[in-house]
Amino acid sequence: MDILSDYDVLGAFWVTVQLTLWAALGSLIWGTILAGFRVSPVPLLRAFGTGYINIVRNTPLTLIIVACSLGLNQTLRISLGGDEDVQTLNFRLAVLGMTAYTATFVCESIRSGINTVPVGQAEAARALGLGFSQVLRIIVLPQAFRSVIAPLASVLIALTKNTTVASAIGVAEAAFLMSDMIENESDKIFLVFAIFALGFVILTLPVGLILGWVAKKAAVKR
Repeated sequence: MDILSDYDVLGAFWVTVQLTLWAALGSLIWGTILAGFRVSPVPLLRAFGTGYINIVRNTPLTLIIVACSLGLNQTLRISLGGDEDVQTLNFRLAVLGMTAYTATFVCESIRSGINTVPVGQAEAARALGLGFSQVLRIIVLPQAFRSVIAPLASVLIALTKNTTVASAIGVAEAAFLMSDMIENESDKIFLVFAIFALGFVILTLPVGLILGWVAKKAAVKR
């Protein structure tokens, strides 16, 4: 197929995969910390967690990513590693923006999992002398993660599709290439749409099936 030989479709989807993986890792870490803030006995941490979730989750992802580019890079001159390559810098800014946004959904998923853990287990752990962070890390979070694998899979699939927003700051991922192909191959527009739709199905469908199976296997029996 000539259209595939003229454009680096696989390379564009590889950038999409990298965006997804790095943002997923960052979101899982930051989202878990936010979940800890949300259930913390410290009022200041709870207020920060609640405020962050309500503000960032209701802000369009495009606005967040553009703000990272304009605010952090062009205004504050933060280079995120000092690399002069514009593509690398834009990639990092996109990962940062998607991490900040997706972490809010990860946090709420994990918090719902925390609420499924019987209160008596945490009380028993505190009676043994464990602190809040120890109870959360040793007792609560392992069970919470097992109960929210399916919701986290949905967040990961949504994140994969949200990577298309990175094209707003010039990251050469799938959506960026698709817009270029539509402009140059206007007579093959339906073929272009079919190629990229199939690409995203290939990326997201196995994730949903595999993590759905893992969720059933890892479910906490109560």
